[in-house]
Amino acid sequence: MIKIEAYIREEKMDDVINALAAIDVHGITCYQVMGCGSQHGVKGYVRGKQEIELSLLPKIKIEVLIAADNCENRVVETIKKSAYTGENGDGKICCYDIKHVVRIRTGETGPEAIRPSD
Repeated sequence: MIKIEAYIREEKMDDVINALAAIDVHGITCYQVMGCGSQHGVKGYVRGKQEIELSLLPKIKIEVLIAADNCENRVVETIKKSAYTGENGDGKICCYDIKHVVRIRTGETGPEAIRPSD
């Protein structure tokens, strides 16, 4: 089992979620987060006059659990294509091995715990 985390621009969230749904990926969790990478923030203005440095930028963190290792590349490519703008700050994708998963309601474990239930 694999956990995929993607840090993307806020405005690309709907595109990514729709693209994942199109390849039949369910069980998506989204968070509003703040962070900086190679962009190191942007300059902004308060009341149109005073310049300030915004070092942490708003991003969306998307988490997806997938049961089959062979789906990992397809999910990563889908996120990459749907989140791409070609500018700094497009984000990052991280993949992790998951040791154990339990569905609380039914007690199912492993890949069965993350498959859609009836």
